[in-house]
Amino acid sequence: MRRLAPMLAAVLLVAPTIATDASMPAGGRSSQIRERLSDANRWRDHVMVVAHRAGWKESGQTMRPENSKAAIDNSVSLGVELVELDVRRSHDGALVVMHDPTLERTTTCVGAVSDHTLEELRRCRLKVEASGAVSAEPVPTFEEMLTHARGRILVNVDNKLEPEDLPDIVAVARRLGMADGIVVKAPIWNEERLARTKAVLDRIGGNVLFMPILADDAVRDASFIEKVDRQVAAPAAELVVWHKDGAPGPTTDGGALFSAQARAVAIRNNTHLWINTYPITNRPEGMVAGGRGDGLAMSSGRPDEVYGFWIDHGVTIIQTDEPKALIGWLERQGLRRPYSTGS
Repeated sequence: MRRLAPMLAAVLLVAPTIATDASMPAGGRSSQIRERLSDANRWRDHVMVVAHRAGWKESGQTMRPENSKAAIDNSVSLGVELVELDVRRSHDGALVVMHDPTLERTTTCVGAVSDHTLEELRRCRLKVEASGAVSAEPVPTFEEMLTHARGRILVNVDNKLEPEDLPDIVAVARRLGMADGIVVKAPIWNEERLARTKAVLDRIGGNVLFMPILADDAVRDASFIEKVDRQVAAPAAELVVWHKDGAPGPTTDGGALFSAQARAVAIRNNTHLWINTYPITNRPEGMVAGGRGDGLAMSSGRPDEVYGFWIDHGVTIIQTDEPKALIGWLERQGLRRPYSTGS
């Protein structure tokens, strides 16, 4: 079993009683996931996994259409906690799930998503990027993807629109009775952006989990991190550690967002630290994870240098393109705790 990270040891000093599986909440698996997401200090010995673009890759290869029902099903079967879904609008304003602003890479159609009506988009079929294999799935609406995920897994909403579109996104979840099944987020880099986001959250109201995205090219002060956490009541903070072209090597300390002061803020506010280890196409390896990303973990055969490094620096949520490999590694380290099957 991997040794307890210093951050977990600090939590144990102030919260010695860790829940057993018998004390887990009743209900569907998604309610248990939400409980762990909402109580970071209680679950720092369990690392949660988020499937990027719903879980489209395995061993560096595209295996399923991204943002598809097939990807969600695979992520559920692996035991992933959250799937990321990218949300855009059609020409007639419908909320659809699509990463790119254009259609050609991932569907049988071409052109901008926003230039097509929902009816037109529904005639487009999702395809596997690497092979070009066409699936039976049309471009999905946000509503149908939420319905497909209901009760089985939480949805991490990557809003490709503006923060002011978040109320419409949440309204879909509320109409389905799934407000507790999503996590919405927005980048916050200064006081103005914090105020703008807070105004949107006030319009949304309660019972929806919100997570700030903080990047180390703009946010370096632990006091600002604490202010954001408290004002938006965040259960987690998605942290971006930039790895620029020409950098001499991977980060050795995680940078400002993983300083001792920043990690202390997470403990005080009962907040998870979240890192993204997925690659960015045609950019340096681990670009948003300080050079310590999925590619390094898979190619080196030493995932400890990626996932182990971030866990030792306080991370308890990892968003990845390699959920199968990551969960297997975490289980071997004793960093996954089973969910109750009773309800």
